[in-house]
Amino acid sequence: MQTMTPVPIPMVVVGGYLGSGKTTVLNRLLTNVEGRRVAVLVNDFGEINIDATLIRARSSDVIQLENGCVCCSIGDKLVQALAAIGEREERPDLLVIEASGVSDPMRIAQVGMLDAAFRLNAVVVTVDVSNIETQLRDLMIGDMLRQQIAGATALVLTKCDLVSTQHVEDVAELLAKIAPCAALFRAEMGHIPSSVFFDAAPRVERPFGHDGGGWKRWGADALLHNAISSFAHRTTQRFHKQRLKQVLRELPAGTLRAKGVVHVLEKPAAQELHVVGGRVRIADAAAADIAESVLVFIGCFAPGDVALVRERLEGALA
Repeated sequence: MQTMTPVPIPMVVVGGYLGSGKTTVLNRLLTNVEGRRVAVLVNDFGEINIDATLIRARSSDVIQLENGCVCCSIGDKLVQALAAIGEREERPDLLVIEASGVSDPMRIAQVGMLDAAFRLNAVVVTVDVSNIETQLRDLMIGDMLRQQIAGATALVLTKCDLVSTQHVEDVAELLAKIAPCAALFRAEMGHIPSSVFFDAAPRVERPFGHDGGGWKRWGADALLHNAISSFAHRTTQRFHKQRLKQVLRELPAGTLRAKGVVHVLEKPAAQELHVVGGRVRIADAAAADIAESVLVFIGCFAPGDVALVRERLEGALA
């Protein structure tokens, strides 16, 4: 008898420079899991993994990686830990990897994506708005921070209460230039919408202090708010695969991810689709008997974004 391939485990990598609030964001998430099983891989740079100790107070499923940057000296340990999680009989609903403050979270995500047991949901990078401008000018760490920020699919602005509103706006514009396609969130005591992490189409999650007056754009594309919503697109027509991929690579800024099942002209069976951070994966679907194409988009959408995406999808039909 054929055995069904397990559904991949959603994976989120949380990065950000030392002291930017990664552990606070992660601990806040773990207090609001609503019965979901969350496994956490924690790496701290140094001999004692303080982060793992702090997080273990919130979750019993913490795997500790010590003595070095998770994507460098202990790369083999990361691969082994991922393999062990993927082989569990009772698999977690989400894997969160907290990277050390001096590592590249996107490189870690790429390691995880090599294992078919996992599917990338997001690369979340925390940014200390009170220090980031000075840090980016620092010759020792500036380039590393730009690399962390540029690889993010979601940027979390922390310590906003320590600076003026104008300063937060200035930082948001700066980040929009470094990571124009990332969604921006202003954390309140480490809290951001859980939909950033979990593989679920959310209800509309209202921003903190939102006045109902609409969303403001920062820079050319990026958004600074906490309102996450989702929308679905259905069609009984087949897509042209390459045109569809092009549309999905050019989704509006603020799109966290897209997923679904689609029918393409080049393949007889239904295809499973996943998009995170402009990376598009289309492969044979486990449920090949679905009659129509259904795509779900999750993100921080500005007025006009939904109509634009639907128009482009119609243009990608074969």
